[in-house]
Amino acid sequence: MFSFLKKNRPKPIRIVGTDEQLLINDVAITFPTNYETLVAIFGEPSRTGKTKLSNSPVICWDAEGVYCSCGSYGHIFGFSLIFSKKHHLDLPPKNNFSGSIILDDKEILFDDFSINENPNYCIKKLTYKDEEQPYALYISSNLEAKKEIPKDKYILQPITEEHIELTDFGFKLAVIEELMYTQEVLQPKFELYEFIEWYTKRKIDIEEEGYEPIAEVTQFFKDLQIPKRMAPLLTEIYQDGGNDIYLNLIRFSSGSEDYWNIKSAVDAKKFPNLKKATLCYAEDPVYDEMIAMGIDAESL
Repeated sequence: MFSFLKKNRPKPIRIVGTDEQLLINDVAITFPTNYETLVAIFGEPSRTGKTKLSNSPVICWDAEGVYCSCGSYGHIFGFSLIFSKKHHLDLPPKNNFSGSIILDDKEILFDDFSINENPNYCIKKLTYKDEEQPYALYISSNLEAKKEIPKDKYILQPITEEHIELTDFGFKLAVIEELMYTQEVLQPKFELYEFIEWYTKRKIDIEEEGYEPIAEVTQFFKDLQIPKRMAPLLTEIYQDGGNDIYLNLIRFSSGSEDYWNIKSAVDAKKFPNLKKATLCYAEDPVYDEMIAMGIDAESL
């Protein structure tokens, strides 16, 4: 009885911002984030749809008063906490945000808040066109923040321990995706725009060059050595056009490129715990080769 009332009860949301990080219900979040991360925090969304103007995907949590839109390949660069109905959002939440926001150990109130800029995130009010009253707080990356890049960050030195000799570049990239971007154990974590800012041998124009492989970026991943001690950590590889590794190789990737196709599965033998492979950049024989090795290989 009355079970329908429980469906609209908001999940308690507590946002805590410090100089070091942003926590939502004790989960650290960085931008760009993704759908899976927000679902883990806010739960399954109430509705999803697309904007009328740009046809971009939008996600809505009715009870919690949370709203966001997705960029290319599912990247989410920020989300809104709705506090007013004075907006023209497509698919807006039915309720306003009722959780708490704590910055530097002090709870903030929507009416008394203007903007908080941190090197790791930004919180600001959103106002629709000429409306005087803001309708939301928008939490996102701080695009204005400049982080000092260590001068040696992207200078690869030969590692002093045994490393894995890999012969297939496409397979190596799939391994890097898992170890560098998913497990975050392989360093340095490569970020394209940071690399471009760091690189001094020539000016890399991402607007002009971002539609094809950039030679210096490709060479970085070719030269990167993977310690042999990390081999047991690889239990699965998952290829998708929106993987971080591919978006760092070609910023404006269409997802249909074949530069990084896996042509041979021979390198898989060097990863004893690899049991599953979901592939979209692989030659046809690779699937059979992996299956013969006892790897559950399938096409995305």
